Amino acid sequence: MPSRLPKQDKLNILRASRLAKLAWLVHGFSTRLGGFSSAYGVDTLNLGFTKDDSRADVERNRATFLRQLSAGRERGRGNNSYLWPLVTLRQIHSDIIRFVDSPPASQLAGDGLITATPGLFLGIQTADCLPIILVDPKRRAVGVFHAGWRGTVKRIVEKGVGEMRRRFGSRPHDLKAAIGPGIQGCCYEVGEEVREKFESQFAYAEKLFREVEESDPVREKYPMLFLTARAPGRNILPKKIFLDLAEANRQQLLGTGLSAKSIEVLPLCTNCRTDLLFSYRAEKGKTGRMMGVVGIRE
Repeated sequence: MPSRLPKQDKLNILRASRLAKLAWLVHGFSTRLGGFSSAYGVDTLNLGFTKDDSRADVERNRATFLRQLSAGRERGRGNNSYLWPLVTLRQIHSDIIRFVDSPPASQLAGDGLITATPGLFLGIQTADCLPIILVDPKRRAVGVFHAGWRGTVKRIVEKGVGEMRRRFGSRPHDLKAAIGPGIQGCCYEVGEEVREKFESQFAYAEKLFREVEESDPVREKYPMLFLTARAPGRNILPKKIFLDLAEANRQQLLGTGLSAKSIEVLPLCTNCRTDLLFSYRAEKGKTGRMMGVVGIRE
């Protein structure tokens, strides 16, 4: 029986327009479309080794994605060609950034990867958190970072800029950034404790949050049922709090010295677009993983 072929025509890679102009750079953000997995829908491109999916399918997904991402830039020719090594992390919602110049002997833990070595793919997995790519066109150095709310509070991208400066001599005003798809401010409801953590760290925290009064259709239709002896104002429904995670990271990048025109935000929301993207929140934890990947051509 012939092996099942990948859905090449459906595989969709998202790219940042400014980064796509750099001929020496390989980068992209995967979607859920065009793979071999069946755990999260038909022919999905799950790139994470999750408990619901088979390792063999994920490995085939990764190879398909990286081959299309590199646009035929495999090492060697013909039957001897092979893809650049992919370096990933055991992500732990931290501010740990790893410098690599070759594939590590064992998997590293952390939430950021940087390199100036050609011929390596650096990858960050996401399913609501933000994948963020940093590129230094002057020194041909790159980084990729995993920014959920915890990593953002710990200033993962701000520290990423600092690490690139320390390792490669990168100057912030030379850097370009792409903030990939993630859960957006329209959908990212958080608790008061998250807002307090941001307020303790950032002077601009207030503009990262919006409040929406929670509605109750039954209460609105039958207000007499909810009359109490409490003083006025004591029976008000709590407000929902939403965080704009992409703006939080954009502000960090601006604060380090990047210009606004050098920061590109892909506005797709994972929670809204489960037809295109994986979302841990929308799919209640049973979902695949996308990947933000960057590499330097040899």
